[in-house]
Amino acid sequence: MIFYKTDEEIELIRQSCLIVSKVLGHCATRIRPGITGKELDKEAEEIIRDYNAVPGFKGYNGFPSTLCISKNEAVVHGIPNDQAFEDGDIVSIDCGSYVNSYFGDAAFTFAVGDVAEDTMELLRVTYTSLYMGIEKAVEGNRLGDIGFAIQEYTERENEYGVVRELVGHGIGKALHEAPEVPNYGKRGRGIILKEGLVIAIEPMINQGKRYIRQADDGWTIITKDHEPSAHYEHTVAVRKGEADILSTHEYVLEGIKNNPNVKQVSLKSEIFAHPKLKYGETGLN
Repeated sequence: MIFYKTDEEIELIRQSCLIVSKVLGHCATRIRPGITGKELDKEAEEIIRDYNAVPGFKGYNGFPSTLCISKNEAVVHGIPNDQAFEDGDIVSIDCGSYVNSYFGDAAFTFAVGDVAEDTMELLRVTYTSLYMGIEKAVEGNRLGDIGFAIQEYTERENEYGVVRELVGHGIGKALHEAPEVPNYGKRGRGIILKEGLVIAIEPMINQGKRYIRQADDGWTIITKDHEPSAHYEHTVAVRKGEADILSTHEYVLEGIKNNPNVKQVSLKSEIFAHPKLKYGETGLN
């Protein structure tokens, strides 16, 4: 069943998303060669609890950590560990929080140190594809329009592999709600998007083939060919005319700007031809 949210509920989801955004911004200031995922995970949980919120992922179906940290060929669902990040790594950090009965969810892939240019291009294309999908999250479109926009752009750009087995999702009082939001599909297919639908859009794009497998830890998803994978995510409310992005990467981009150990991931020029996409008010001090 799909649960459409009132304006009041959307604002509560925004507050949860903005706690997540603050956590990702903190990670942007701290990530570097030599630091470990476990260190970032501990700090993330402290920040979330300082806002009187609860980590959205920890304990979810038995997941052991606050953050999902997925490095290089790991696509998503990586468990933070004691292995230090190295120069040239790309690291997806996915975070969820729960406060006032609603979940928030967002993710960003960081380029640590001297990342190879072909992998930087994967990050730029994947990041841009997120906004290509968000631009379609407006009332009157269909769910397939979102997936088509992401797939058509990423496959046309560099023939990247779009992961099929993992998708975005509705979000609200549950972390994962209907509908599923694939990163592939056909225009004009799927449910009609209506105002009040809140979804997490999260392209997972591989530098090589689309095929994946689960690691021995029972959680981490990795590419079968061990090529790098990128992952970006926003929580978005469907509106008339243009989508309302409830999470924000503004804190992340500001943190990267002041962190010499991380390369900036910029949107490609294609996105600037599209309508404005609102971040909304930050609402946190």
